[in-house]
Amino acid sequence: MVLALSRAEVMVGVGTRPEIIKMAPLLRAMDRRGFPYTFVHSGQHYDYNLSLQFIEELNLRKPDYNLKIRERSPGRQTGRVLIGFEKAIKRFRPRLLLVEGDTNSVLAAALAANKNRVAVGHLEAGLRSFDLRMPEEHNRRLVDHIANYLFAPTENARRNLKRENVWGRIYVTGNTVIDACIENLPIAERTSKIMDSLDLEEYILATVHRAENVDNPKVLRSFMEAFQEAPIPVVIPLHPRTVKRLRRIRLWKRVSESENVRILPPVGYFDFLILMKNCRLIMTDSGGIQEEATAPPIRKFVLILRISTERPEAVEAGFAKVVGVEKEGILKALDEALRREVPLPEKSPFGDGASGERIANLIIEEIIPELEERSGQVNQY
Repeated sequence: MVLALSRAEVMVGVGTRPEIIKMAPLLRAMDRRGFPYTFVHSGQHYDYNLSLQFIEELNLRKPDYNLKIRERSPGRQTGRVLIGFEKAIKRFRPRLLLVEGDTNSVLAAALAANKNRVAVGHLEAGLRSFDLRMPEEHNRRLVDHIANYLFAPTENARRNLKRENVWGRIYVTGNTVIDACIENLPIAERTSKIMDSLDLEEYILATVHRAENVDNPKVLRSFMEAFQEAPIPVVIPLHPRTVKRLRRIRLWKRVSESENVRILPPVGYFDFLILMKNCRLIMTDSGGIQEEATAPPIRKFVLILRISTERPEAVEAGFAKVVGVEKEGILKALDEALRREVPLPEKSPFGDGASGERIANLIIEEIIPELEERSGQVNQY
């Protein structure tokens, strides 16, 4: 569905909620400058109407174009998004496509732009877990190697890109997720009622969602047993897919009836910000949460329920620790973390809250004039 035909030089592509959250600071910065852009939504993860509601909550405008992708198979999904973005690119004729992160939508959109001689700008470029079991690791590497402009959040990400000899131009900008936390936490504190449903003096916030974890019965069982045996209650929003996995391994009844585990349905972004703000610490296999926990208004210690992380800066700064996926290791690290007396840093290693403005300035003042001068020619590195 096309809401408005635009000749904007920049197209912004999103497909999942985390992408929208991290793109929002950049979109707001371009709006403040009065700089036009075409906003395209692939619909990779969520019902489009729910996505619209979420976009409205973040005070963003409606997408100009919706691909309405409903495929679940990774290969078919990627192919459908590629075809959809090619149609959008031919309709709106941008000079630059901006994507963020490492999802199938990001890879497909970047490929569509590359095949149609449209420059690609990649936000959150240069992250590496070096764990090739992760589909996201493949996606982000491929996008980085076809991107013309790479917005690396940290010096470590820049070094990863230089080590791989990427062709595009690298900028170290910080990560817009820190901007998002700073901008949205005050809204969350005014609107969220999530704490009214919890009668806990203190709690650990936990999330698990990665396929290599929840689809592995041994690992999923290890997580749930660790949560049940944790020294203080564990609050965990669970996706229906994870609930289905727990039922399949006959663990759902025991976990759901545990006095030490408080299961919530999936929560919205504002509610989750409040849960992070008020918890004692966080246990997660999420990459984005490792960043959000370092935001100055949140500042929570994170136990990373994985064997690797593409956000080593959080570990190096003292915000996080990789604890693996075995119950004994998780519980030992949890006990140490609860007794931890070392204060967390005041600043985030991922940014200062001005990344959206920084990237917008680069696009408006440097990149678009350069592309106009080249008359749309790309891949000249």
